Amino acid sequence: MTEDRLIVAGVSMPVYCVNTLVVGSGAAALGAAVWLGDFGQRDVAIVTESWGGGTSAHAGSDKQTYYKLSLDGRAADCARLLAEDLFAGGSMHGDIALCEAKHSAQAFYRLVQLGVPFPCDRFGGFPGYRTDHDERGRATSAGPRTSQQMVDALSREVVARGVPLFQPWQVVSLLTAADGSRTRVIGALALDLGACARGEERFALFNAVNVVFGTGGPGGMYLDSVYPAEQTGSIGLALRAGATAQNLTESQFGLASTSVRWNVSGSYQQVVPRYVSTDPGGGDAREFLNDEFPDLGTLTAAIFRKGYQWPFDPRRVRDHGSSLIDLLVHRERMERGRRVFLDFTRNPGGGARLGPFSLGILQDEPRQYLEKCGATGGTPVERLAQMNQPALDFYLAHGIDLRRDLLEIAVCAQHNNGGLTGNIWWESNVSGLFPVGEVNGSHGVRRPGGASLNAGQVGGLRAAMFIARRRRDAAPAVEAFATMAEPQVGAVVGLARALQRTPAGQRRGVDDMRLEIQRRMSRAGAHIRRLETVRAAAREAQGLCQGFDAQALAGGPGDLPAVFRNRDLCLAHAVYLAAIAEYLERGGQSRGSFLVAGEAGEWTLNPPGAFVDSHVLEVSVDRDLAVRADWVDIRPIPEEDGWFETAWKAFRDGTVFD
Repeated sequence: MTEDRLIVAGVSMPVYCVNTLVVGSGAAALGAAVWLGDFGQRDVAIVTESWGGGTSAHAGSDKQTYYKLSLDGRAADCARLLAEDLFAGGSMHGDIALCEAKHSAQAFYRLVQLGVPFPCDRFGGFPGYRTDHDERGRATSAGPRTSQQMVDALSREVVARGVPLFQPWQVVSLLTAADGSRTRVIGALALDLGACARGEERFALFNAVNVVFGTGGPGGMYLDSVYPAEQTGSIGLALRAGATAQNLTESQFGLASTSVRWNVSGSYQQVVPRYVSTDPGGGDAREFLNDEFPDLGTLTAAIFRKGYQWPFDPRRVRDHGSSLIDLLVHRERMERGRRVFLDFTRNPGGGARLGPFSLGILQDEPRQYLEKCGATGGTPVERLAQMNQPALDFYLAHGIDLRRDLLEIAVCAQHNNGGLTGNIWWESNVSGLFPVGEVNGSHGVRRPGGASLNAGQVGGLRAAMFIARRRRDAAPAVEAFATMAEPQVGAVVGLARALQRTPAGQRRGVDDMRLEIQRRMSRAGAHIRRLETVRAAAREAQGLCQGFDAQALAGGPGDLPAVFRNRDLCLAHAVYLAAIAEYLERGGQSRGSFLVAGEAGEWTLNPPGAFVDSHVLEVSVDRDLAVRADWVDIRPIPEEDGWFETAWKAFRDGTVFD
């Protein structure tokens, strides 16, 4: 990496020239930085808003899952079977599924080598268990904070290798240039957050051949969210730069605690806690689930299965399935204005109609599971301590003692299965831009729990392989870069000044704008969707987006980071809502983790062979920020001949990277 200076729009700013700029410091971004070094590309720098921030470093659950190829046990497994299971989730391209499967073991063992403590037995095997949308027991876990341990291990490796790090810096624009019929990325403009906090405005430029974009999911878009509060997302930057997105309709929603943003999945449900609602003041407690289930055995089975069927899934609502619980929690909170809690101090009580609780009334699956785990204590919290003490300790460390405290919950946004498009090397339609991690929309409708962690590591690996082999040139001369970048940089710097000059009475504050975006998304784009509501919300979002620059207010440099985040979220939520509207107008019905409700509350699943299920919805924006939608055929899983000599020749001559 080299450093120079430029004067743009009257502002002198440093220019850092590097082959590959990694934006973000989550597990996927850091994995890419490490793999780049392994494959010989060491001209790399990282820019991030917060070293150790974001979803990877702060998310988790009872035992956060990493989904991979089965590497132990007697059940036969192979990359093709794993690819078929990933592909079967719907709206996922088969070639991407095959890449995620074939590199699964390689990526997993690299994390083991770096020190992530995935448990193995004394013979070296890595036992697995079942997770969401998984019947083969491929899941593993390093504990409640698996992704944090991945970040810790990868961070140590990045620091040990001396990779240049810029933090706290916020990328506010991806810079591009025309390249024939394509657009290519040429670098980024970043804002110094430390300087902003001191009341100073300071920008820096990055002149790069490649940008690995690992900024996570759109956590700031929803009011009820289990994303870490500092994880807002930056997909709008890429959309504004011309990148195409796909499957933005497909987010995951599920039960999570609200005072501490944490999924209440796995062990928290398998120990069969009591669900109770109260009035806003905490009085009038009642076990509201009892009214909707025929007997206590059926009710407790649904609670238990909510552990490994954690995401809301409309297929699991009818016949007293586990996702009926999500709908009943939503009804209590949003329609009846009550608060909902998990109570681990007492067992579910059936009352006069359903009868008393005992382990003997449990159906075979939950009873046998608890017995095998040795979790047969008299209360849910006793069973949780026996099954998974770290899950109990997590809340205790945050001031919540489940031995006496109720845990308030809601149905929250948790993960976006959609995101930016990428080819089999994770390169987007913008040449040189490689989205990795959650911001890459590889997953489709349903993914096994923990598959996102594997996808993030594989994406970084694939991008690094391609960059090291095909995009290893040095950054262009500063003069040539300045010619291409100056108009774009000048526009952003000019906007920053305008935001600070306009009197407050003529513009809207940061919190007001953010709350409008979040309320609109939670009302129209969450787990219950209605066509007319979405249409109206999409129009409102588009209007706000196109007028944002004229409405937003920055009282000074200290407000600029939040205003630019809102600008990014504003475009993102407009595009997401436009995609949801397009899906519904094409006749799309309930699927994945959302339910499409009619005027009378009726709903149905997509019929077999539905158009929306046989295509992937791609969306992009033009210069006026109008949204374009395209339905593309799902690419099948490629057929391979598996002949070694053919593959060896293609690897030697480089055609494998074509």
